[in-house]
Amino acid sequence: MKTKRFIAAVISSILIMTACTNTVGNTPSQKSQEASSDISDASAAVSTGSEEENPITPGNSDNYNSSEEITDVSDLSSAIEEPSESAALPEVFDTPECRSSILYCVEDDRILYNDSIDVKTAPASITKMLTASVVLKNMEPDDVIQVGSELELIDAESSRCYISYGQRLTVEDLLTGMLLCSGNDAAYTAAVNTARAVHPDKYLSDAEAVKIFVQMMNETAAEIGMTDSRFMTPDGWDNDAQYVTAADLVKLAGYALSVPEIRSIVGTYEKYVVFESGENITWTNTNCLLDPDSEFYCENAIGIKTGTTDDAGACLLSAFEKNGKTYIAAVLGCSENSDRYELTLKLFDLI
Repeated sequence: MKTKRFIAAVISSILIMTACTNTVGNTPSQKSQEASSDISDASAAVSTGSEEENPITPGNSDNYNSSEEITDVSDLSSAIEEPSESAALPEVFDTPECRSSILYCVEDDRILYNDSIDVKTAPASITKMLTASVVLKNMEPDDVIQVGSELELIDAESSRCYISYGQRLTVEDLLTGMLLCSGNDAAYTAAVNTARAVHPDKYLSDAEAVKIFVQMMNETAAEIGMTDSRFMTPDGWDNDAQYVTAADLVKLAGYALSVPEIRSIVGTYEKYVVFESGENITWTNTNCLLDPDSEFYCENAIGIKTGTTDDAGACLLSAFEKNGKTYIAAVLGCSENSDRYELTLKLFDLI
């Protein structure tokens, strides 16, 4: 009986040892499988992510329209790929509406946002940025100009800086009146006097001088790469043959900002001026981005120009400085003046 019990105990011990051996042998395999499963799950989590975690990048067309990197500002129009119809605009741009808009970084030579930037539209008073550029290409800032009969050429409903016949003021002061309070009177005075200064026939009529100046405007526009624009007036008053695109206005802004006098003027909110003939006046900028008391004030804004006509709608060409870089924005064809500021600030928020 004792022998049988001993044999049974030995057999039982052998069976227990075998079971333990099998269990120990399977453990590494099970751990490896679990680790593999964990890695697969982690990989799936990384590739899937969540919509909230995806950053807004130029490649993410669901967040905003973008373009390939631009290497030459003069080739902006041809280098931009228009977004497909299915590409969704950011929710913030659902309202207000505009005809076209763009945001461009000068130092990176890159368009950060674009919407219908090759659509032709009336330029309104943004034209005066080109007018100022042409004037300073041909005259010195301290040259003195006398206001004359060219004032009769402006439309009766024009915006004015209220210069008068016979007054004398420097070119820089004249351009200040033209760019700050959008004086069409200053635009025509600047145009006529510039044409007479460079043309051999000093006795040009006002109309002839304006025609020559407009030709100079279009030549300058072509030089700076504005391939889809045409100008017919120095003040931007509506004309069926006159048009610009948002892409071209970025080129104009970039050029104008390179001219120290223009950059200084458009970044000024208010200026007290004493004419060479003794009169004095205070001019205030129409750009609310520069007005410290405006709801649209932006401390990063450095100018450039407003524009409003029946054909153009409410427009704004603007520039900002942030983190050592310069950004140019254009918003064209808004229904209300306030819309252009609201949309411009939304563009600025993308920076």
